[in-house]
Amino acid sequence: MSPADAEPTGIHCRLDELLADRGMTLTELSARVGVSVVNLSVLKNDRARAIRYSTLAAICDVLDCEVGELLMRAREG
Repeated sequence: MSPADAEPTGIHCRLDELLADRGMTLTELSARVGVSVVNLSVLKNDRARAIRYSTLAAICDVLDCEVGELLMRAREG
């Protein structure tokens, strides 16, 4: 099974919205957090299967947000 065939997790990442609100690019976030643009893109596009707490904390620190603002339950239908 490829990652694209994996079942959805039911979690939606609001990274695009938070970046736009802060006038920040994915590349800038990558440099400030120390995570590759590719890995952040996977997260941003709701394709991530896991995330380290340290990465989550670093993203939230840079974006000055809470975890619940970044990750939320996806709405059905």
